[in-house]
Amino acid sequence: MTSIAVCPGSFDPVTYGHLDIITRGAKVFDQVIVAVLHNRNKQPMFSVEERVNLLKEVTAHLDNVVIDSFNGLLINYMNDKKANTIIRGLRAVSDFEYEMQAASINKKLGPEIETFFMMTNNHYSYLSSSIVKEVAKYEADVSDIVPDIVAEALKKKFNEK
Repeated sequence: MTSIAVCPGSFDPVTYGHLDIITRGAKVFDQVIVAVLHNRNKQPMFSVEERVNLLKEVTAHLDNVVIDSFNGLLINYMNDKKANTIIRGLRAVSDFEYEMQAASINKKLGPEIETFFMMTNNHYSYLSSSIVKEVAKYEADVSDIVPDIVAEALKKKFNEK
């Protein structure tokens, strides 16, 4: 049986912390689907299409990683993709409470689906997309926290404003 895992998130933008989790997940599962969420509660900097394209570029070297997007409940998406595991990265203890609540409701909605938590590499434990955008907004160097293509996309976005 093929193990298919979904790594959901907003990825606005994708960081080296995200890539750490995706890369490590790709070593554990036969296929990893990185699923960009259409989140109506957030005002993203990048469109879903832009985020999908950035993710495709930065994961092109990972043969068993597929990039996609979805709307609605993650469990419905998981069932559509015949996926059996959700991959979630944990940066700090502060992430755990939210992630545990999400895993609990997902388990209630899809009892056959497991959540696989991975601790982020300590090198990226402080990193979030929000911090990346804040640093980039002030034209600081973000090349050590996001791939070059993402750094360029951030520059372009802020120059448009």
